[in-house]
Amino acid sequence: MTATLQHAFAPHGVLRASINLGNPILAKRHPTTGQPIGVSIDLATALAQRLDVPLELVVFETAAQSVDAIGQNAADIGFFAIDPLRGEAIAFTPPYVLIEGSYLVRQDSPLQSNDDVDRPEHRVTVGKGSAYDLYLTRTLTQAHIVRAPSSPAVVDVFLAENADVAAGVKQQLQADAQRLPGLRLLPGRFMVIQQAMGVAKSRGPEAAAYLSQFVQDMKATGFVAQRLAQHHIQGASVAP
Repeated sequence: MTATLQHAFAPHGVLRASINLGNPILAKRHPTTGQPIGVSIDLATALAQRLDVPLELVVFETAAQSVDAIGQNAADIGFFAIDPLRGEAIAFTPPYVLIEGSYLVRQDSPLQSNDDVDRPEHRVTVGKGSAYDLYLTRTLTQAHIVRAPSSPAVVDVFLAENADVAAGVKQQLQADAQRLPGLRLLPGRFMVIQQAMGVAKSRGPEAAAYLSQFVQDMKATGFVAQRLAQHHIQGASVAP
């Protein structure tokens, strides 16, 4: 660790970590204290300790807000799904967690497989600015996209708008299907999300390389696996 590298990550003397609460696999609020908890907070804490600087959590409700914080220099590092559009300004590490993206429909829907979704008559609800939104915007050629204000709000908007499909984190959709009667997930997945850490490319290649090595170390030592287990996260796997 050099002073130059330390300054690249924490030019204000504190490491500001952009935290997205829209993905419960990575971060959520503690049910009693309301404080953010999750594997992303644990990784941010560990990085701040390595850099020997204080940590400040900059908390957002959506992925889009979390990404914007890096671009607007309101945060120093963040936790994002790897996406080429985001990669124009953000240097991503190798992924640390893999998450499945799934579709949800009503029980009486005629849709039976993921291949049935992309039809002109179908409307698909996604969280605005989420990795699913970015991916489906590129890949759906016929279906129409309805954007909810956040990923946790997708199913509520899907029902309110009488849309045909809800798309998002498999675990979030499963929880919604248990919360609300008459819903089911389509089998399989339509994508695998690669969750990574990221730093603005403007911070320099040395910072990007250091952050990448940090993530590889956290996977190799079992830190990521241990923290996923500690937070009782199911359905997400440590990236190889």
